[in-house]
Amino acid sequence: MEIEVEGLRKRYGPVNALDGVSFTVRAGMVTGFVGPNGAGKSTTMRIVLGLDAADGGRALVGGRSYRSLRDPLRAVGAMLDASSAHPGRRGRDHLRWIAHSAGLPARRLDEVLAIVGLSESAAKRRVGGYSLGMRQRLGIAAALLGDPEVLMLDEPVNGLDPEGIVWIRGLLKSLAAEGRAVLVSSHLMGELEGTADRLVVIGRGRIIADTSVPELLEAASGGRVALRTSAPADAMAVLSRAGGTVASVGADALTVSGLDAQSTVAALSAGRVPFSEISAHRATLEEAYMELTRDATEFHAQAGGVA
Repeated sequence: MEIEVEGLRKRYGPVNALDGVSFTVRAGMVTGFVGPNGAGKSTTMRIVLGLDAADGGRALVGGRSYRSLRDPLRAVGAMLDASSAHPGRRGRDHLRWIAHSAGLPARRLDEVLAIVGLSESAAKRRVGGYSLGMRQRLGIAAALLGDPEVLMLDEPVNGLDPEGIVWIRGLLKSLAAEGRAVLVSSHLMGELEGTADRLVVIGRGRIIADTSVPELLEAASGGRVALRTSAPADAMAVLSRAGGTVASVGADALTVSGLDAQSTVAALSAGRVPFSEISAHRATLEEAYMELTRDATEFHAQAGGVA
């Protein structure tokens, strides 16, 4: 079962929240849905779940709209807001109410509580006394109740401690390995590093990139060469004459564009410029994300402190 989003458009008054958004979440993969706050991630997910109506386009789950699914909780498990559980209700009772409404067996409660690591004592406590991380785990447990083929989680890492982050990364990968389609939204690329198989990057209501992680990193690296030298000024002069574009990234570190590693070595050797390290530059996922979304954020901090 897949999620298909085709040409979604949505306006809220003068704000164009979605402008022709299209992508597919495939079975057996973790798809990261990333973009700055306000980019359109939550709006898209709400439309997929039938909570908001699109002004144009369509969103399908297994070829059908969410509202036409016969057993929606068994098809799609979702967590859009970890704080949605009533604070006066006990964790187990929250899950029991959801299971009863969907005709799910009571034994499923113990199974999902074990999966998300909430103890029996924690499940008996009122949600109002939960930490944010515990509420995230409860929300994920609710999403898993129907043993769905599709999972949609909005900012699931928010509030989790380092142990919890490692846990959820493993959980997402295991769910995808079982053949489920997993869509995870985040405004922080680092949260999905090592987890997502594919990335859909959105900014200002438009899809900026829809690609695999290796393809994104390759494009961001841009054929640059990383270099360390004890004579950076001489290296910059020699490499510039050889046709390279050189930038300083540290006291003894440079990046070179326009020359491959072999040509860089040849130019430095011919100019008798010493160097201790040279390699093809490999962008991090965070660098790739920042470059893609540079013009898609609503706010930009000014360098140098408060003006």
